[in-house]
Amino acid sequence: MGILVLSILHLVADLKVRLSFGVDVLLSCNIVFDRPHYPPNFKELMEEYISLCTEVSRKIMRGIALALGGSPDEFEGERGGDAFWVMRLIGYPGASTANGKCTSENDIGCGAHTDYGLLTLVNQDENITALQVRNQAGEWISAPPNPGTFVCNIGDMLKILSNGLYESTLHRVINKSQTYRVCVAFFYEPNYDAAVEPLEVCVRKRGGTRKFEKAVYGEHLVSKVQTNFVT
Repeated sequence: MGILVLSILHLVADLKVRLSFGVDVLLSCNIVFDRPHYPPNFKELMEEYISLCTEVSRKIMRGIALALGGSPDEFEGERGGDAFWVMRLIGYPGASTANGKCTSENDIGCGAHTDYGLLTLVNQDENITALQVRNQAGEWISAPPNPGTFVCNIGDMLKILSNGLYESTLHRVINKSQTYRVCVAFFYEPNYDAAVEPLEVCVRKRGGTRKFEKAVYGEHLVSKVQTNFVT
């Protein structure tokens, strides 16, 4: 497996530090991971974790396809047979204090957003509740960590493919703890050049109404990144 370290960023607008990995199309693993400050087995751990997350994500997508009334391989082939992915190791500083009082509501670790692709697997620190999702009533509710499980976010592309039957999850991170929080997010996406549009089975479930136009995943990704991370 080829892996490319995409970026190591300290984001000031959002209070977090992130290390991002993506599919390697330019560099070999030996070059990418030849960094003396990484643990000796860092490369092997990351490759194994990414491989496991990819397999879990593919199985979840097969289950979602069946739940929508389609065939189990709806999200394979031209849609997701060569799935694009990104993995991020993200650190969120503990809540700041002023005059001895916690000011965590002003310390946004990650601003409100939806994810770009199909599915995101979020592995959280077990003892810190910081992830929040907005429910249909417009209220922010906590998504507390449950040991041995992932939080699974629906992304924009699955919203389109399901014709709105699945809603992409608006979420944010506010670390109210004074402890540094770490999470690992694995973003499972369609093929980079996939033309994404509502599945016919999902159009029928909406009475024949097609709620979304066709979108090319790679173009959507670039547009969202340019909007979210403009400096």
